Amino acid sequence: MEDSVRKPDLNEQFEQLYAQYADDVLRMAYFYLADRQKAEDVCQDVFVKLYTRGEAIAPGREKAWLLRVTVNCCRDLWRSAWLKRVVLGAPTLDIMPAQEESIEQREEKAELMRAIQKLPAPFKETILLHYYQDMGISEIAQMLNLPEGTISSRLSRARKKLESLLKEGETGE
Repeated sequence: MEDSVRKPDLNEQFEQLYAQYADDVLRMAYFYLADRQKAEDVCQDVFVKLYTRGEAIAPGREKAWLLRVTVNCCRDLWRSAWLKRVVLGAPTLDIMPAQEESIEQREEKAELMRAIQKLPAPFKETILLHYYQDMGISEIAQMLNLPEGTISSRLSRARKKLESLLKEGETGE
């Protein structure tokens, strides 16, 4: 017996999710990797995985699934032997230009992104998901399959480490 409510097919869901979340996936990958081309490759890989998944994602869990796959793809790229031999350039913020920012504000953002790039991967992920994807501690914990206390702890330690890195930058120059 068929349901009277029409369910969207996988192609429709893919198109809807791409339109809704492609920018978030690209932004997350870019913040993680600090390289636009690599971020675009990761974004493409994430949506290929979605398309070839073969089954729909539970409603309300789409963004979490996409960002979890994004983080995993970024981790895989970082772990690859090829990337370990390559010196990555300094991150820039060309993916999210703010039109009314002063040069000083742009430099502060660039300095913050450089500091975030220096964080260990678990801290970097937590900062990016919390501040740049506006996810709460419970959402991050559920997405990464970790206890909320672990996420709170990582967030706290990441903030302290960022503060330390930013202070070093002020006195080191």
